[in-house]
Amino acid sequence: MTAMSRLRSLSSALLSFGLLLGGQSLPALPVAGATPEPGAGQTPSPAPPAAAARPQYWGSCSQFLTDTSDVPTAQCTTVSVPVDYANPGGAQAKLAVIKVPATGRRIGSLFVNPGGPGASAVDMVASMASDLEGTDIARDFDLVGFDPRGVGHSTPQLRCRTDAEFDAFRRDPMVDYSPAGVAHIEGLYRQLAQQCVDRVGTAFLTNAGTASGARDMDVVRQALGDDQINYLGYSYGTELGTAYLEAFGGRVRSMVLDGAIDPTVDPVEENVNQMAGFQTAFNDYAADCARSAACPLGTDPAQFVNRYHALVDPLVTKPGRTKDPRGLSYADATTGTINALYTPQHWKYLTGGLLGLARGTDAGDLLALADDYENRDKNGHYGNDQDAFNAVRCVDAPTPKDSATWVSADQRIRQAAPFLSYGQFTGNAPRDLCALWPVPATSRPHAAAPVAPGKAVVVSTTHDPATPYQAGVNLARQLGAPLITYDGTQHTAVFNGDQCVDTAVIRYFEAGTLPRASLQCRS
Repeated sequence: MTAMSRLRSLSSALLSFGLLLGGQSLPALPVAGATPEPGAGQTPSPAPPAAAARPQYWGSCSQFLTDTSDVPTAQCTTVSVPVDYANPGGAQAKLAVIKVPATGRRIGSLFVNPGGPGASAVDMVASMASDLEGTDIARDFDLVGFDPRGVGHSTPQLRCRTDAEFDAFRRDPMVDYSPAGVAHIEGLYRQLAQQCVDRVGTAFLTNAGTASGARDMDVVRQALGDDQINYLGYSYGTELGTAYLEAFGGRVRSMVLDGAIDPTVDPVEENVNQMAGFQTAFNDYAADCARSAACPLGTDPAQFVNRYHALVDPLVTKPGRTKDPRGLSYADATTGTINALYTPQHWKYLTGGLLGLARGTDAGDLLALADDYENRDKNGHYGNDQDAFNAVRCVDAPTPKDSATWVSADQRIRQAAPFLSYGQFTGNAPRDLCALWPVPATSRPHAAAPVAPGKAVVVSTTHDPATPYQAGVNLARQLGAPLITYDGTQHTAVFNGDQCVDTAVIRYFEAGTLPRASLQCRS
């Protein structure tokens, strides 16, 4: 059995920023304009006039945030967009928007998207603003985040499951790949798809994808009254940014795409590539863990995967002990492991959870990691991240519906990511949830069109588990954009503690200065 991929989801661990530049300011740089001409750092040319800005009331962010003390200057609003752009007078969605005004000279708005799909940009900007306080970015840009349709604080919310239903879904190990077991797993997927139909509706599900999200972002731009935007997209946010470039390239001043999605890759290949990325990160974690004699995976690299399976596979039939009465399910153990592999900052919690399993004591660290990933709070209430994630990915590309494709994918994933593979290859495998989705895809894989010089910069991390390095290489090549390589094992790099990356990105946002060719930053 292979772990079901939650493609492109951004671990909440990466929402705390470690900007090494701190309060230090770069030398004052000239304010760049709109569309750069050929040649890095040349004075950009003006953009076409913006559409007429819509009057917007900005008020307190307490409607979205329980605590605004860290962002006292933040302003929030909602922006209405049609659920179906082909029927602008029909049902409307309200997008939650946050703006933290620039503290000094203002270059423009810097939109930030944390990825997912399904993660809240409102929450991310609220966290990010306090970490960026005193930097050139906070001085010169309004930090802006909008929750895409159905996500976070936007309404209607794309929520398919009750808390109890989500808990039950996590308890099922989904490891039986016999014909009967596959039928059971696909039955659970069909049930989830029907829950989405019943509680969200096919009209909203049909229009939940990135193509609509890019149009929504341009409506938010108009509401801000800006001719152009600056944009920082992480993980899935690179897909949203690429779609915006494709549809509204003239309205982009600068764009940084970190943890890139290759738009040419189909869902099956993306799944295989991502699982291979997590295997690489697992190997890096295990090698680091093995520096201690107490490592629960031992010290023999040849046995790391076997030792991991010896600890987690028994959870299929009996949950691990935790102080929480739920115990640790097999699905939660693998989800918690995946969450920890997004960043070395979480490796110690993975070790703690595995030690709990090895000693038969408390494996609660793994349960906490799984809850963090699934966005379950201490009261047992879930955010809608995962439901939104499924709704977006299932319409963003056609998913093969034949079983043979998924049997082949299962075999390939077992080879690419043995630490996530339960049991032996049976010649059977469930189709992905998206193969059973009730509405058709609204986009399909295709190469990104080249953009004008200076429009975009791509950042890719060598051992990024969720968005493998080569995807960033490929996207940079398609766009004709410079690539910043970060040498490390983590998901995304910008404003995450590396001065080399942050300096290059800030100079680009501030003055349009492109990083030197093939810039490589090392942790």
